[in-house]
Amino acid sequence: MPNVIIYHNPRCSKSRQTLELIREQGVEPEIIEYLKQPLKVQELQNLLNLLKISASELVRSKESLFKELKLDDANENEMLAAMAANPVLIERPIVVNGKRACIGRPPENVLEIL
Repeated sequence: MPNVIIYHNPRCSKSRQTLELIREQGVEPEIIEYLKQPLKVQELQNLLNLLKISASELVRSKESLFKELKLDDANENEMLAAMAANPVLIERPIVVNGKRACIGRPPENVLEIL
């Protein structure tokens, strides 16, 4: 079985609930606290490819930093660079299982890829 990875923010209730749900399925995931270990642009691009979404769908547009950085009209590359430089802008949690990935909002989304 491929290694399950969760890009986790322990201060986020949805992220904690998703981690708990994964563990309830008998899986102990690799935990990457992306705020402590920021992702590089290429790593974010790889996640986008697995998620089959665009950078604008992964960014937390309601974060005040999004407005401060004036990302409303940013293109994909600018959005990726902003998320790499400011990981708080990344939607969470992201769970990867082999070549499949999902965003744990709601946490039950992860059941589709476990």
